[in-house]
Amino acid sequence: MLRIGTIAGSPVLVSPSWFVVAALISYVMAPRVDEVQPGLGAWKYVVGLAFAVALYAAILLHEASHALVARRFGYRIESITLHFLGGATSIDRESASAGQEFWIAVVGPITSLVVGGAALALQFALPDGLLLLVVDGLAASNLYIGILNLVPALPLDGGRVLKSAVWAATGRAVTGSVVAGWAGRVLAVALVVLALLASARLHTDPFFTLVWLLFAAFLWAGASQSINAARMRERMSRIDVRSLGRRTLGVPEDLPLGEAVRRAKEAQAGSIVTVLPDGRPVGVVDERAVRAMPDDRRPWVPVSTVTRRLEPGLTLPVTISGSDLLDALQATPAGEYVLLDEHGGVFGVLATADVVRLLR
Repeated sequence: MLRIGTIAGSPVLVSPSWFVVAALISYVMAPRVDEVQPGLGAWKYVVGLAFAVALYAAILLHEASHALVARRFGYRIESITLHFLGGATSIDRESASAGQEFWIAVVGPITSLVVGGAALALQFALPDGLLLLVVDGLAASNLYIGILNLVPALPLDGGRVLKSAVWAATGRAVTGSVVAGWAGRVLAVALVVLALLASARLHTDPFFTLVWLLFAAFLWAGASQSINAARMRERMSRIDVRSLGRRTLGVPEDLPLGEAVRRAKEAQAGSIVTVLPDGRPVGVVDERAVRAMPDDRRPWVPVSTVTRRLEPGLTLPVTISGSDLLDALQATPAGEYVLLDEHGGVFGVLATADVVRLLR
């Protein structure tokens, strides 16, 4: 990924696939440039490349609008990425309400429609020439992007609008995601059928048929991912962290590993946490690292050698559940997390393997 700047304090990245689409746009536009201004030679491809840059600048505005509204609602924007099929804004967590989901989603298509409308109006003030050609292309493409993204099917923005509407009507975000996800799957299948029929009956350009098939694959994958993620969050909401947490034993960091394991077995503890003299936890012992340590070495190495320091994200409140739990596990992947009770004391340890086993 190539980083080209920041928006809303978050990195703007360009995927290598963008250079492929920029070259394709340059190639496809070259004949039209020749019609408008013959005799440019190789420079006609530069004009096509300039249009590709202008088009993706407009797509960046589309994504930036998502980011700015999400940030206004208090979300952290992890990145904005430009790629082969457009762009994507990565937000740190799911929307907290149907209203927030609606506004974060709908502002992108609105931005594209505004840019397209402005370009359309600008055409009337420009003389014939290459600039008019570029502005004409921007008007058509942005209006197309805006209208397409309002189609109510995930992973398009319109799918998130549909999700917010179903969410508001049913009170369940999961239902909204599943309905909008299935709409995306239906749309993907319809696009495949239409692309193949157009190729067979109308003999459309194979390049455009390929683009539509790729877009259909993108829709199917995105819709399926949204459905699976929604169902995962629903299952996560049924997990009781308090009952799933393992009983833990607190030991000093310099205690020999063999002695720590012996004490844990004696106390019937399923996990070990290293603590300071005042009882504050500082690390959680990695179960896999303990199993990998030979028995004859355990009496001679301190327990700290197989301990992961409690960095931010490795302690969780025992009351956490549902989407918050899934977001926490995804944000800081680890084998174990220390659970803290309502007073900040150690309640136990949550093992990722236990969560996965329960979900399965």
